[in-house]
Amino acid sequence: MPKYVKINKKIKPFKKIINIPGDKSISIRFILMAAIAVGKSKAYGLLKSEDCNAALKAVTKLGAKVKIGKNYTEINGLGINGLSFKNKTVINCQNSGTLMRLIGSLVCGIKNSIILIGDRSLSQRPIRVIEPLNLFGVNIKSNKNKLPLEIEGTKFIRPIEYKETKGSAQIKSFCLISALSAPKNSISTIIAKKSRDHTEKLFKYLKIPIKIKKKGEYDFIEVKGGHQHNGFVQEIPGDMSSASFFICLTLLSKNSSIIIKNVNINKTRSGIIYLANKMCPSSIKFKNRKIKYGEEVADIYVKSAKSFKAINPNPLISSKAIDEYPLIFLLACKSNKTSWFKGIGELALKESNRLKVCANFLRQIGIKVVEKKDSLKILGNPKLKINKKIIVKNFMKDHRIFMMACIAALTFNGTGEWFINDKDSIKTSFPSFLNIIKKVGAKIN
Repeated sequence: MPKYVKINKKIKPFKKIINIPGDKSISIRFILMAAIAVGKSKAYGLLKSEDCNAALKAVTKLGAKVKIGKNYTEINGLGINGLSFKNKTVINCQNSGTLMRLIGSLVCGIKNSIILIGDRSLSQRPIRVIEPLNLFGVNIKSNKNKLPLEIEGTKFIRPIEYKETKGSAQIKSFCLISALSAPKNSISTIIAKKSRDHTEKLFKYLKIPIKIKKKGEYDFIEVKGGHQHNGFVQEIPGDMSSASFFICLTLLSKNSSIIIKNVNINKTRSGIIYLANKMCPSSIKFKNRKIKYGEEVADIYVKSAKSFKAINPNPLISSKAIDEYPLIFLLACKSNKTSWFKGIGELALKESNRLKVCANFLRQIGIKVVEKKDSLKILGNPKLKINKKIIVKNFMKDHRIFMMACIAALTFNGTGEWFINDKDSIKTSFPSFLNIIKKVGAKIN
């Protein structure tokens, strides 16, 4: 079977209703928090992907029992500091940055050690939790802040005060979960630059004591140590990052509309909605909004955009849309002016250097860009039409680059022929992407 897809036709107008698989960030957090709960936890709609499978295998190696049912995933947890595993247990994080940075939070209060490894892409990414691991009193051996990483826990976890300045939800979440292993009623304080708040919402849903004060671009978060939560039930909403491919497909297509059901619209995660509505006003709406298991969920209604405005957004929005920027760049291609995206250096630290990869991709399709260390200027062309052969190589097998290229091929194509490599990369986060997009009407070989 070829490892690429071939696209040579634009998608025809469509009117569809679709469902998107479960949110990856919430799925992985469920797995980790269920492993340290007391008793059985059950999730409905847990994402079935390589990242989530890696997380399930990890907690199984650490002693939790996992049962996969027809429409649910059940985890029998062993409580905080209750996991049981052999010394120097190897955990393969595969391609999951979330797992790499969070799994240590489950074992930092247990004397035995774990060794984290990952695939080629993950092994080149910074671990980022070395400093807080040291503050908690955990012994570590790392490869210059890269994998492999050995974490040897301690029974004398210290409460910490730590300032997170990168806007990383993963570093913040590591600190919050690790703080539960500190002595009972001790207080850890995390001063965190604003980022996704799924962990905080899950703590509140589980009634774990947490206090949050918002000051400017930082949140001051206090967590009490030694608080044990019981097994719980959670229904995983649709993933905004996955929904974004279909949002942009619809905006860039003619005479089309789509309804994406039951999607997580958490404000710290839905920056693409804000940016897309700035670029093509009144094209996206939420309906049937409700709070489910601590998260806000809604149906997303999208219609074709008549035109696209250039934007120069505040860099503070970047943490709310960092995974979706490759798609936002596609929207900017259709403006007749220049869009300037600043404060997006984090893109260079993803599965691939997405800032550089996206800049090169846009140049490849005939769009003028100015790329700098943490910004990208895009000179749009509303008449953009691809009439040549395009080969997208995707050397680091980045799932979001593959899917973004598919959206571009289906909406920008004229008489061109596209060959987009590494289709198996979608197994990381969205294995059903090709099946769903074909149901919408895409002709993909």
